[in-house]
Amino acid sequence: MSSAKNTASSIPTARAAAVGTTLPNVVENFCGNVAMPIEIIIRPRYGTRYYPVPVTFFACVMMIILPLFSAMATGLVNMIPFSHARAPIGLFSIGSLSQMFFLLLFIHGIRLYRRMIDMSREQNSEFEGPPLPFFQLIPGTGSFWRTRILIEPAVVFISGTVLGRFYIFQSGLATYVQIAALMLTMKSFVAWFRQWEYLRKIMDARFAGPIGPIIAKLVENRATEEDLATVHLASFLKNRAPDLREATVAHIARAFTGSDAADSSKAQ
Repeated sequence: MSSAKNTASSIPTARAAAVGTTLPNVVENFCGNVAMPIEIIIRPRYGTRYYPVPVTFFACVMMIILPLFSAMATGLVNMIPFSHARAPIGLFSIGSLSQMFFLLLFIHGIRLYRRMIDMSREQNSEFEGPPLPFFQLIPGTGSFWRTRILIEPAVVFISGTVLGRFYIFQSGLATYVQIAALMLTMKSFVAWFRQWEYLRKIMDARFAGPIGPIIAKLVENRATEEDLATVHLASFLKNRAPDLREATVAHIARAFTGSDAADSSKAQ
């Protein structure tokens, strides 16, 4: 019975951990979908597994729908009586970017196919590749993550704004480039945060020390505030029932160790 109760009590913790893992992946993939047509231009040497298959698929769907949506919007406005919408001014439209995107996918597909057949051509299949050479002329590009999170999106955003003001990009394409720059920032930040979080957990476990002695003190109600503060726990009430204290400690042990060691020791 106690095992069933402990299993049920661990469900919220498991759900919280799953949400904390799933939501960053959703944000990263969504931002990757939007930013991919721009990112393959500024990072043309990305690895074979850098873009997951769903990201590539939905990016292709997006680049098919956006030109159609732009043309349909212009046509619907012209159907309104006594109104005539002027065509967007600019040399390149969102359709031009769509055509270039699929052309680049074809070229990259040949390059990636060669790497997939001959794996010795690639050392890290998940690496996004080095930046374009002219980025090295910009101050502050010595840091990889500063370049990914700040400098590259800033260059993309400024380029879209300037080319739109000079009517080289149509307004729809300029707006999309600006949005893609913001999505590229968020995608790169999530990737940086995931690596930082992994290293931070290792350091937290190292500095907090082994959890076993603290749990043992908690069972005997001898843990001090200094002991519990390192693992973000509060002390039990003095009049708490022993069986309730043991069940709580078993749940805490599973939360920190991911095992049923507490249950097995209790059964013995």
